[in-house]
Amino acid sequence: MTLLIISPDYASHLYPLATLGTAWAQAGERVVVASGPATADIVAEFGFERENLQLGRGSNPGTIRAEQQPVGEDDALRGFFDATRRGMVDTLRFQAEARSNDLLYNPVVIAREVQRIVERVQPDQVIVDHLAFSARLGLLSAGVLHADVVLGHPSALPVGTEVYGYPPAWPAVFSPEPAELVMLELQCEAVRDSFTAQWNDALCELDPSAAPTLDAFQECGDLLLLNYPGELHASARTDELPPHLFLGSAVRAEAVDPEVEAWLAADTLPVVYVSFGSFLSVRGDVLARVAAALGALPVRVAIAVGATDPAELGPIPQSWLVRGFLPQVRLLQEAALAVTHGGNNSVTEAMTAGVPLVVLPFSTDQFAGAAALDAAGFGTSLPPNTATVLALRDSCERMLRLTGEPRARLDALAVSLTLQPGASRAYAALSRVSARG
Repeated sequence: MTLLIISPDYASHLYPLATLGTAWAQAGERVVVASGPATADIVAEFGFERENLQLGRGSNPGTIRAEQQPVGEDDALRGFFDATRRGMVDTLRFQAEARSNDLLYNPVVIAREVQRIVERVQPDQVIVDHLAFSARLGLLSAGVLHADVVLGHPSALPVGTEVYGYPPAWPAVFSPEPAELVMLELQCEAVRDSFTAQWNDALCELDPSAAPTLDAFQECGDLLLLNYPGELHASARTDELPPHLFLGSAVRAEAVDPEVEAWLAADTLPVVYVSFGSFLSVRGDVLARVAAALGALPVRVAIAVGATDPAELGPIPQSWLVRGFLPQVRLLQEAALAVTHGGNNSVTEAMTAGVPLVVLPFSTDQFAGAAALDAAGFGTSLPPNTATVLALRDSCERMLRLTGEPRARLDALAVSLTLQPGASRAYAALSRVSARG
């Protein structure tokens, strides 16, 4: 048996997808990953075979830097970072504008390359990142059955009257002007229509007999896998999803880091883990405010600064652990609290470890995810651009003291996610879906 995993050339996407593949490897089956060169080392770490597939212009081996991107993509990345400094609506509008180029890059060429890879690999099952639209076109037009994995809040797949890029929910701390929201929704609708026209044009070229769609963003594979805990998803929205399975989480294994192990053993103060992921770690100004807030609390702090110069954090205690990259899964296992941008890996890994969150969402589905955490009582959200040091400190203190019914529910969720890992859930589900029909 052979599993083919198709992933964008981004570590944050490949890690959970490859983690799903470990269930096949443990069963003695062959796993092949089709992705770009930037993440080749990650594929090798998992011990999987690799097929080269460049799904877009950009890439990210773990920490993204604008100066390491191709010409044009570097300016787009800087534009995104600038938009996050202006606020929620500007960020979402910037992302909407860039969507056609980002998500449907060179669709016919990539779709045909995917078909050639399928012909070479001869997979029995296929897992593809939901955002790999060009790859999904190749599978769809060739009649290759596949599982479509949403690596984000489930709203990344819009349902009903939802419009992709317009959050169906966001935390109460965000209060954009109604007129701004109207303009955002109109822009997202226009992008949806343009994107769908491009999808249908490519689909027609690949398979002239294929029926066009009304909304390409609502298209999904033969089996929808959601890398998210179903317990955090509103039941009314769950009822609107196509046939699906909540994977819960795809928590990766990490190599032992002696420096981190020594740091964890050096003191008994509660550990707070801080990370804004591979992209948004560039927001050193926000990380500095978080550091200042935590500096007055009786905790030890581990901060993954990513692309930010640690000097931007200002004076920090010698007992803190500050590095560009840290083993997130390991630190969450020991953490009493995490401060995050609300990315899917951070949220699902924290929930598996039973760690409450302070969330500072910047973009895309992070707003809906933060709202879900607020509603469950497992997190508290703050606006990253305007949250004061005092507000951050108060939120951290409150979540460090999480007790009672919310604490019990978070502990129960952690047990459930640990006992039924996403990889085993995916393996069981895909045993019923063969790529060969």
